[in-house]
Amino acid sequence: MPAKKPHANTPLADYIEKRVLELRPKQQSQIAEEAGFKNVNMLSMIKSGTSKLPLDRVAALAKALDCDSKLLFRLALEQQGNETTALAIAEIFGAIVTRNEAVWLNEIRDASGNSDPSMTTRSRAALRAIFGK
Repeated sequence: MPAKKPHANTPLADYIEKRVLELRPKQQSQIAEEAGFKNVNMLSMIKSGTSKLPLDRVAALAKALDCDSKLLFRLALEQQGNETTALAIAEIFGAIVTRNEAVWLNEIRDASGNSDPSMTTRSRAALRAIFGK
């Protein structure tokens, strides 16, 4: 019988597991309560991949995990697997940009003199080298 963990090893499950570990000694049950989950096991279920993170719980969980809500929303949206919704959100709001990504974007604008530089092979290679890719 196959395991009933359809969302295991998703970027969201992995991210939440990592954040919970980083927040120790804060208890997982405390995080779940702060996020407003009625069932404190819900966070375990999301981490293990047995449940999805409901989009309406993203903001509260992001606050409880002390993380960027836009990043968590993007990961939750990917986990939902609903391409139509994802496309509608992208069309209406554009790319979901985290606080840290916005800082990078502003630095690129400043460094380029707000010249709207195109992504060249050289600039792509330089950027990827920063991240060891």
